Amino acid sequence: MKIVVLTGAGISAESGLGTFRDQDGLWTKYDLEEVATPEGFVRNPALVHEFYNARRANCLESFPNPAHEALATLERSTQHDLTIVTQNVDNLHERAGATQVIHMHGELMRGLCAACDARWDAPATMLPDDPCPSCAARATRPDVVWFGEIPYHMDRIADLVAASDLFVAIGTSAEVYPAAGLVELARGATLELNLEPSARTNAFDARRFGPATEIVPAWVAELTG
Repeated sequence: MKIVVLTGAGISAESGLGTFRDQDGLWTKYDLEEVATPEGFVRNPALVHEFYNARRANCLESFPNPAHEALATLERSTQHDLTIVTQNVDNLHERAGATQVIHMHGELMRGLCAACDARWDAPATMLPDDPCPSCAARATRPDVVWFGEIPYHMDRIADLVAASDLFVAIGTSAEVYPAAGLVELARGATLELNLEPSARTNAFDARRFGPATEIVPAWVAELTG
């Protein structure tokens, strides 16, 4: 069976990586207009790098949880063909052992040159004066999709969802497009696994609610049992 799983911030929350809605999380300490937009980067690249250096450190201190590990187990199953599409910029899916992962919002652990579009593995700390390893321009930024930018790989993602036998959304609020509209592209069965009903919960054929670390391993066990 061809399965496409869309994961959002909720799958990594139990690993200690906060969501936009956390009351005391990293996001609340910054103005998103200043640290998560191209315009903010132009105004104050040092502040943007400070924010993403903090996020990178947070990610490096975190570990995959049972939900990430369950999906990696599902990928290794010979019964199913799994692709993970993630809205998350962390690397917890890969650290859990998954290899078929598409990052629609980029990757925190990668750098991007705004001058020549080169990409590379980012160091733990990035600074405004860092030269691009390809063209030496001092225009390096995190390889993440900011507000106002187009998510990566959308044509490929849409084709995979349309061709899937099962589309599953895990830990996503379903409030941010285009990810929120992927369920409408699915021609097969659809399932929502979430802590609580999302904004699009009625668009799914079935739904289960609870902590990702509990409901995702249980669902995978049913599929691979």
